[in-house]
Amino acid sequence: MKLLITGGTGFIGRNLAAQYAARHDVAAPSRADLDLLDAEAVRAYLERHRFDAVIHAATERANRLLGSALGLFDRNCRMFFHLARNARAFGRMLFLSSGAVYGMRGRPMLSEDAFDACVPADDYGFSKYVCARAVDGMERVYELRLFGVFGSYEDWRVRFISNACCRALHNLPLVIRQNVFFDYLDVEDLGCILERLAAAPLRHRHYNVCTGRAVDLRTLAEHVLAASCKAPGIEIRNDGLGPEYSGDNSLLLAEFPDIRFRPVDQSIRRLYAWYEARKATIDPALLRFDE
Repeated sequence: MKLLITGGTGFIGRNLAAQYAARHDVAAPSRADLDLLDAEAVRAYLERHRFDAVIHAATERANRLLGSALGLFDRNCRMFFHLARNARAFGRMLFLSSGAVYGMRGRPMLSEDAFDACVPADDYGFSKYVCARAVDGMERVYELRLFGVFGSYEDWRVRFISNACCRALHNLPLVIRQNVFFDYLDVEDLGCILERLAAAPLRHRHYNVCTGRAVDLRTLAEHVLAASCKAPGIEIRNDGLGPEYSGDNSLLLAEFPDIRFRPVDQSIRRLYAWYEARKATIDPALLRFDE
């Protein structure tokens, strides 16, 4: 396939581009090469290249290090609409959305029909919600709701599994502010799923793309310690469980019943080895920013 991956220098986009490079004709332009906020530049680029599929992974995020950047809502919506309005110039568009569209946590295994039970209060979730509402009126655009995705090239300062791997590398205790159940998906499994969604006939416009099984952070931290063969310990700062963040993937499995997910402990061992090979690039001071 001829694929456009937006956000090609970001965590998910970078992984997808590497995973597909040997099998597909992949374009993963940087922001300097294609400004998704420039409507005319996007139109011209899509019409010139005529991609079989667009995987829209570019997004502005909010996290506890960066906060919610001014203009996040506006930029996320504009990038989405500048691509989606040119649907006649590509085969289909896979919009990487988020479980944040549901605007709720604590209700486990959220299904697609829980959408619009409430409006997300945060700018990031609201931007995804607005784009998701628009998908039903568009041609060849599909929304894929991701929950937790992890793997190489993610921001190890703030992303839990990578942060835990890097802490273990430096013999620092693994810090959990509060234990919580998450649905974590290996980025390589995500790549396999997107590859199929890009080519197969699809019966729905919205899918939860997740494993359908939640794992608590303490268990994940224990997998990291097992992979590291070290014992710096685990610190949980607050008692009890936080609100669960997980999805029901029944619609996805009904389309592709043969999908298999890597065991999370195996994925963590592979990721730990990846960071171990790059230990010299990881400043341990940056692992403590929110302590």
